[in-house]
Amino acid sequence: MGLFGKKKEAASAGSVGEATLSNGTVISIAQSVDCLGDSCPRPQLMTKKAVGQVGSGNVVEVVLDNPSSVEALPPLCDEMGARHLETIQEPRCWKVYIQKD
Repeated sequence: MGLFGKKKEAASAGSVGEATLSNGTVISIAQSVDCLGDSCPRPQLMTKKAVGQVGSGNVVEVVLDNPSSVEALPPLCDEMGARHLETIQEPRCWKVYIQKD
């Protein structure tokens, strides 16, 4: 148990599922990061780590429920060598899709 509670791990690499973007494009998700209940800067750090672990062209899905973290991820993409594909709001969370360059 760490300083901020139980440590969460990102899902293992490899295809963990698919998602459909608002334009109808179906993307394959290489890694999913569960940041539910986490506040800044943990979601940004976990996202940066996940993007570093996937190959070029792969997509990372980040599941969040913290509005400030949702806003912080797209601008971070340039620094990570990635691009923000889309943020989809669901009833109890947001899903942010990031593709590594």
